Amino acid sequence: MSEYESIWSDLQAVAFTQGYLDAGGVRTRYLHAGTPDKPVLVFLHGSGGHAEAYVRNLAAHAAHFSTWSIDMLGHGYSDKPGHPLEIEHYVRHLLAFFDAIGAESVCLSGESLGGWVAARAAVDHPERIRRLVLNTAGGSQADPEVMRRIIELSMAAARDPSWDTVRARIKWLMADKTKDYDDIVASRQRIYRQPGFVDAMSDIMALQDPVIRQRNLLGPDEYGAITAPTMVVWTSDDPTADVAEGRRIASMIPSARFELMPGCGHWPQYEDPKSFDALHLEFLLGG
Repeated sequence: MSEYESIWSDLQAVAFTQGYLDAGGVRTRYLHAGTPDKPVLVFLHGSGGHAEAYVRNLAAHAAHFSTWSIDMLGHGYSDKPGHPLEIEHYVRHLLAFFDAIGAESVCLSGESLGGWVAARAAVDHPERIRRLVLNTAGGSQADPEVMRRIIELSMAAARDPSWDTVRARIKWLMADKTKDYDDIVASRQRIYRQPGFVDAMSDIMALQDPVIRQRNLLGPDEYGAITAPTMVVWTSDDPTADVAEGRRIASMIPSARFELMPGCGHWPQYEDPKSFDALHLEFLLGG
């Protein structure tokens, strides 16, 4: 029997806080670890996700950074604005969050949707981004089958947040399908059971609509405008795009570094935190 994986066990030895702050009028939930005298690092999760995507990474990064993992706009326990969410909405909220914590510039690391938002923020606000990590990032293409699957799994879990529907959504992210990920499932199930979350998930899924997605996609002009030192992290078993797509993204960003993590799906920071943390920190600290 494999060892039980618990969010609390991941955080048990970590000096962290959980709380809410006002980011441009949006009540925003965060996890924070590290002292305020250190440079700021912000982690951004993926579509339908929440701050717990980085519970296994807070301790290692808090030794070097004032480390924040947030529930993005419309996600988790942060405010739901009640309209379809496009990348500009997420970026506006992210910049308001930077202002709320008093950060003139940050290191920014985003996974999936979070990587899409992070890349756009680096294009539009280069003065605010010191270093950038795009981790199995979205926003570079529109694959109809992947978009259909994301909508199908996400809306099923929101409409009927049973153990099976939420677990199916989580397992889709992971390379190792033998694990049940019970604690992550339970955490997400509680989020999806919030009143009104079906509508919130529908707003999150706006970027899976072909027309909306097209106007938000990033191409050579956008990636080519990124000036922050950038690392693109991809995995051997990402369900959203193959390794070639990760390499293509890196090729469009000036001097970007590309790293491949084997044996991982869409959450390498959770599936192999030791390797991810070592790679991530080596880059963020100037490697």
